[in-house]
This record gives sequence, structure tokens and C-alpha cells, in this order.
Amino acid sequence: MPNEIMHFLFHNAIFIKYGLLGLFFNGMFSSFIPIPTEITISALLLSGTNMLDVFLVLIVGSIIGGYIAYYIGYNGRLLKKLRKTPGKKHEEKSISIMTKYGWFTVIFISPWIPILGDVVSIVAGTKKYNIVKYSIAMTTGKTVKAVAIVFFGVHFIHWLVRLMH
Repeated sequence: MPNEIMHFLFHNAIFIKYGLLGLFFNGMFSSFIPIPTEITISALLLSGTNMLDVFLVLIVGSIIGGYIAYYIGYNGRLLKKLRKTPGKKHEEKSISIMTKYGWFTVIFISPWIPILGDVVSIVAGTKKYNIVKYSIAMTTGKTVKAVAIVFFGVHFIHWLVRLMH
């Protein structure tokens, strides 16, 4: 049963079918829509794709996605057009956490927070947070997460595959 589930996930997910290009779009979209990149990364690494290629494509896609999310928030008209307004609850929670811990810290940590992390960049744009500070925090946060997922995750993936066989 677990083998069938893994086979389905790794061979039928839309982003995986397109390889590194799929990972690029997955990383980009996951910055403002909660779509996990971990399955795509795992499938590519298991298929033998070079770790450094996966890392670089993930970083570039994720950073571009972070800027798109910021711009969606910054340009309120675009936000209304896309109807991707953060729920009042999520927006208030994001602002509360950012005020308490500091914008830099939250933007740095936000890639690790499911759903709420996707809203953080949009809220930062809405609040017109300093783009230089945003860029440093977002780029650093996404890079640290990518290192953890790609380089440390590969060991977990190989362990899991050995365990299932």
C-alpha cells in the first residue's frame, strides 16, 4: 500500500511531469498559493536529477514567487482582481506576529509556516514593507529552507526508500 501511494504521488503530480521546469513553477506558485514543493523535489531527487540543479531551480522559482506575492499585496487593485485577499483572520494573525517578532524575523521564517507563510509576503506588500529588507529576509529564508529540503532531505528520502524495500 505505501509503495502504491508513493508511486502515485511521484508519477502523477503535475509539476513532476515537467521535471526542473515543473519545479520552477511549483516553487514560484508555492510562494503565494499553498502548494508544497517537497513532493516534486523528492521525485526529482529519486529520479537521479542533480541536487545542485534542483537547489538552484527551487531557489530561483521561490524567490521570483516571493516577489510576485509581495507585488500582489503591494498593488491592491491586482489583489482584488485576483481575489486572493488574505482572509481577515490570517491577515490579522500575520500582522500580530510580525509586530510581535519583527517583520524581518517573520519573513525569514515564513517559508516554513504552512498557509500563514503564504500570506506573509502578500501582507508585507500590502503594508508596503521596505523592499530591501523584504528581499534580504525572504531570500535568506527561502535559501535556508531549500538547503534543508534538498541537501538534508535527500538523506531522508534514501532512508525511506531503503525502509520500504
